[in-house]
Amino acid sequence: MNTAIGIELPEEIAAIQDGIEAFVRKEVLTRHEKHEALLHDPRKKYTEEGRYSPDVIQLIREIRMASSEAGYFNMSAPESIGGSEMGLLAYYAAWERVFHVCGGLNWLGVYSISHWAFGPSPVLTQITERAREEVLTDMVAGKTSMCFGLSEPGAGSDATMLKTRAKRDGDGWRITGRKLWTSNSPQAQYCIVFAITDEEKANKRKGGISAFLVPMDSSGLEIESIVKMFGHIGGDEGALLFDDVKVEPWQLVGELDKGFAIAMLGVSLGRVYNSARAVGLARWGLDIAFDYIAQREVFGKAIAEYQGVTFPLAESATEIHAAHLMALNTCLLLDSGKPAIKELSMTKAYSVEKAVKTMDRVMQVHGAMGLTNEMGLNDAWETLRSINIADGTNEILRRTVVQRMLKGDLDL
Repeated sequence: MNTAIGIELPEEIAAIQDGIEAFVRKEVLTRHEKHEALLHDPRKKYTEEGRYSPDVIQLIREIRMASSEAGYFNMSAPESIGGSEMGLLAYYAAWERVFHVCGGLNWLGVYSISHWAFGPSPVLTQITERAREEVLTDMVAGKTSMCFGLSEPGAGSDATMLKTRAKRDGDGWRITGRKLWTSNSPQAQYCIVFAITDEEKANKRKGGISAFLVPMDSSGLEIESIVKMFGHIGGDEGALLFDDVKVEPWQLVGELDKGFAIAMLGVSLGRVYNSARAVGLARWGLDIAFDYIAQREVFGKAIAEYQGVTFPLAESATEIHAAHLMALNTCLLLDSGKPAIKELSMTKAYSVEKAVKTMDRVMQVHGAMGLTNEMGLNDAWETLRSINIADGTNEILRRTVVQRMLKGDLDL
């Protein structure tokens, strides 16, 4: 129970938090302990081309399947596709607990609950009946996964700048173009790809973008390369090439020319997820920092006695507390049916900015030890730095806040 929060979570959500923590400790932390070399030695973790090794992919699959069996994996997916439809407050609360427990080292925790772009989520309510028959059973069970092909080399923050095209071919289409920063693509079985289907509408920003469900083994679809970041020799982001990939009517996701709404639905879910990730990781870091400063002695006394050490941590604790409250409030608004566009933009931008600042302070407190692989603070910092860009950069989010307030949405 969090005694610092006056917003009382419903009993079922509090039970989910406790349950997912028990699951993570049993299924995630134990696997990390058993397979430490595989999961943390990059020479074993990745193949020569930079993909996760088959053994790592198997562990990921085991986590997904175990979570599905335990009832957590699909907790916030709609009932119509096999989920429990718990809502965004439960989604946030569960993810925040996962990252608070797993911290920077136990990275398999990211597969404990279905990520909106990797598995069952409201996005999949838009697929056709045939697609449901082909995709859903294994994906709900955690046996398969997907990726989200939206961003391109020249279209990130402004997704209307897509260059990928889907041209009519009989009753279907042929897709040609490139996608970049496609998370989970190296091991996914399916991709929801976004392409221009009506040039005129797209140029006028009045639709013209459609979404398609494409098997990753489709003829003409290729992972050109693994995108490597922060100096790592491998990664989970793919650069995809679609070269005249044939898709049929059953693969259309949602309505023709109205795929942008699906893209924004996914991105909004991602903003809740990344807010939870930021708060959870920051709280993990602060827990470590306060334990450390109470024990570490310099010049005859604990460094907790030095204001130069403690005041920055106090500031970060204040900021993460505020971020946590913002996220809870935003999820309550969203679950009540309110759009909360301004509030969600504020929450995501604020939480990820303050979390990366917090992790930097935690690393500084630990001195050189804070930079070592053994502590995992560097891994957490890299994650937090990257989600300052993912699912809407902080600059785009601030732009959204301003636009909403200029339209009269002035309540704070």
